[in-house]
Amino acid sequence: MFALRFSETKKKVISNLVWAVAGKTVNLVGTLVLGIIVARYLGPEQYGLMNYVFSYVFLFQVLACFGLDNIEIREEAKGNIAYTTIIGTAFWIKIVFGVICILLSVLTAYLISEDNFTITLIAIYSTYIVFNAFVVIRNYFTSIVENKYVVLSEIFRTFVGIGIKIILLVLDCSLTWFVASFAFDWLLLAGGYVSAYRNKVGALKHWTFSMPCARYLIRESLPLLITNAAVIIYQRIDQVMIGQLLPGKANVGYFSIAAKFVEVMIFIPATLANTISPVLVKLRKQNADEYKIKSQHFMNISLWLSITASAAVSLVSYWVILFTFGKEYLPSVAILQVLSFKMAATALSNTAGTMLIVEGLQRWVFIRDFAGCIACVTLNYWLLPRYGAIASAFVAIIANLTAGYLADAIIPAYRHLFVQQTKALLLGWRDIIHVKSLITGN
Repeated sequence: MFALRFSETKKKVISNLVWAVAGKTVNLVGTLVLGIIVARYLGPEQYGLMNYVFSYVFLFQVLACFGLDNIEIREEAKGNIAYTTIIGTAFWIKIVFGVICILLSVLTAYLISEDNFTITLIAIYSTYIVFNAFVVIRNYFTSIVENKYVVLSEIFRTFVGIGIKIILLVLDCSLTWFVASFAFDWLLLAGGYVSAYRNKVGALKHWTFSMPCARYLIRESLPLLITNAAVIIYQRIDQVMIGQLLPGKANVGYFSIAAKFVEVMIFIPATLANTISPVLVKLRKQNADEYKIKSQHFMNISLWLSITASAAVSLVSYWVILFTFGKEYLPSVAILQVLSFKMAATALSNTAGTMLIVEGLQRWVFIRDFAGCIACVTLNYWLLPRYGAIASAFVAIIANLTAGYLADAIIPAYRHLFVQQTKALLLGWRDIIHVKSLITGN
């Protein structure tokens, strides 16, 4: 009976992973295709302004999320508090902080002397932060290992969103309409989440707010808020700083084009990490020595596959940009040639991150994130005015290496990971032959 239950649970987890990967793939590809269409229509200056607005507002969203998502999932999985209370309480926390963040984003834009048009765009797009409160439903389905239903909602949002953008293109609409449509995408997603919940669970009217639960969730989430803020800053602030420190917004457009390709690429090592993680957990429990060997293979393979992919994209970047975004965006080529190697830097960081979670060493991870944050902001502020947008491509790589590699050398609990990462950098290319045995566990 136990074996049967275990087998069923294993199938459920695998199905959940497949749906998650499929949904992420569709959304990433859809985002890239949509980016190509919209970028060609708007041109570098307006497309750059739009992405500047998106990145600017995203910096404030982390406050609205409040680090709640992981805590909500954890508490719902534990089952000590009624899930309707957890969902309802988390939802209203997100709503309240979301409204605060909208006001802060607009006020801050005004204080840093953004022009009225940019402030208007920020105000329009920032409304999505409120719609993002419905992510509590996605978190609930994640806690019960039923991602299928929210993935379908996300795929629906992607295709309907593309359809709306095409209509705007046909109608020759202005930038304001496009920014509003991207905010509307989040309303579509919220509607999909609500529909999935009502069909599979029940009515939202059963959600309840509890002040003791709110205090508990906020207290538990606060450390994650600080960490998430640091991650968001060093992963997203580059486009905001480009828009602030360089004249015009076209440079943001050039950089964002390259960033979109790299975002799709980074999905590869992330998927590999998700696939391998259960194998490593099992190995560590059964055979510590075998775990050390396999974890090194994992790091070597992930890194060098990513280096190979990065180099390939760098070599063909001219043709990639020319045939997708067109001649107007050829200044993106040099940025993509450099930024493509962020995939390799991220792979090195993510594999170590996977291993420290497997080994239960999350306690000091905030040091990694703050190291990356400081490196990103400091170097961008220093280099951007001197060397232009391409400087941010180098900084993105350095920030990821700082957070996910160099920081491990100064954190005592992570030094063994630093040693493994160094071995991977120097000798990891020899281990590509082990990829099959790593995945199968044989």
